[in-house]
Amino acid sequence: MTGSSDDVMHWLADPATYRAAGILSADAAGQVTRIDTHAATVFLIGDRAFKMKKPVRLPFLDFSTPALRRAAITRELAINRPNAPGIYRGIRAVLRQADGSLALVDAGAVPPGTEPIDWVLEMTRFDTATTLDHLAAAPLAAALVDALADVVVAAETRAGLRDAAPWIADLRAYIAQNDAAFRSWPDLFPPEAVAGLTAAAERDFARILPLLTARGDAGRIRLTHGDLHSGNIAIIDGAPVLFDAIEFDDAIATGDILYDAAFLIMDLDERGRQAEANRFLNRWLMATARAAGHGAAFAEALVGEACGLAALPMFLMMRAAIRAKVTAAKAGYVGGEERTAAEAEARRYFRLAIRDLAPARPRLIAIGGLSGTGKSTLARQLAPLIGHAPGALHLRSDQIRKALAGVAETDRLPTEAYTLQASRAVYALIERAGAAALAAGWSVVVDTVAARPEERAAFAGLAARAGAGFLGLWLEAPPELLAARVTARSRDASDADAGVVALQQAYPTGDIDWIRLDAGGSPEAVLALVRAATGI
Repeated sequence: MTGSSDDVMHWLADPATYRAAGILSADAAGQVTRIDTHAATVFLIGDRAFKMKKPVRLPFLDFSTPALRRAAITRELAINRPNAPGIYRGIRAVLRQADGSLALVDAGAVPPGTEPIDWVLEMTRFDTATTLDHLAAAPLAAALVDALADVVVAAETRAGLRDAAPWIADLRAYIAQNDAAFRSWPDLFPPEAVAGLTAAAERDFARILPLLTARGDAGRIRLTHGDLHSGNIAIIDGAPVLFDAIEFDDAIATGDILYDAAFLIMDLDERGRQAEANRFLNRWLMATARAAGHGAAFAEALVGEACGLAALPMFLMMRAAIRAKVTAAKAGYVGGEERTAAEAEARRYFRLAIRDLAPARPRLIAIGGLSGTGKSTLARQLAPLIGHAPGALHLRSDQIRKALAGVAETDRLPTEAYTLQASRAVYALIERAGAAALAAGWSVVVDTVAARPEERAAFAGLAARAGAGFLGLWLEAPPELLAARVTARSRDASDADAGVVALQQAYPTGDIDWIRLDAGGSPEAVLALVRAATGI
């Protein structure tokens, strides 16, 4: 090794290095833990982590000189600090002093005319057991999933716009690259299955090409995180923090914002967390539309993202396929049980990629009922179970009403926000977004009171026009139970209280031709009734 030589590595593994630099006190005990990847070495000591690029040149990166490593470290800090300011602290230089010894100094303190022999990224150390890949071994709290979607959308909103054409060309090229890689491992990936996946990918790419171009024109192609899997998300003080974004190649990090989010959706799905993947998708879509503004701006963004769901199967397939080939490559340089596990994982990702492009007929499930009947709870339970993975688009009238008004989801709206005209605007937007999703081949769960016969008929008509399956569910429970439920709510999008429940008892609902269900039991009991009645 040159530049970042073996003696530099040995020196960074010595606790005395960090005492001399003032990072550890002179009398502090300390032990350095070294972690190596294919392109970097990380040294952990105390509450800090120091990351150094290896002097390597690979097909997709070049860190072979100190100048290139400095550029990569500087880029890594610039890209990651906005998402994780508490983790990414700064840059230090490794200097060779006149007596031949080494020193670790702040990058800004390098003496004029002195050329550092290497560069190190200084980070705050965090507990790796709190990364999302570890936490996802168990079900994730709904609040955490919502916060995760909000953090991802905030990062994507900050991200710089990029030209769509080069990324679209790269996406198509990935299909051929994946095909060649899979064919090089015939023992892992059956050639006939590879051929089928490639053909399906080519067809789907041709189908969505105009959509990708339109999304580029709409500013949806950005310089994103690029590597948004659960291992690159830490939960620190209860909040999700994104780290380790792609810094070595803007082309790899560039993509549709939905392609960026699709990595985590695929990851959660592969880990058996489909309910969380579905909740993340729905929260992401709503937060992305909210980021455009309120009123008409929100409405157009919501419909636009619903249209964008047509590209999600391709995006999910691509993320799974890339993970399959990366994991297969890993299996080639490990042995024993580790190799067996890597090969099994590669096959799982490959099967997931095939499934993600399998056709699924869309359906519309409309859930109606008075306030407190549990419509939203049931909608969240049903959405992951229907349509293309990770499940249906959930359109909730309470959320959409708040977004149109430009207030936070849990802020209470004044009475005048609940006029007939305002409600018609909410229902009209639900129909528009629902129609867009169904046209995109995506299933939809609509969650509204739907007390008026014409409102229920509109949803049935929407499904019929789209050629989608339709199921209407009407939930009902005793008024006193409904009043108790709405009174017990906290931090919810619904503004209904016991007074609203009392008023709703007089609604002229007319003949209800949807499946009527007793919603007086627990959420699990109501779901069981629905599944027994519908076969879902």
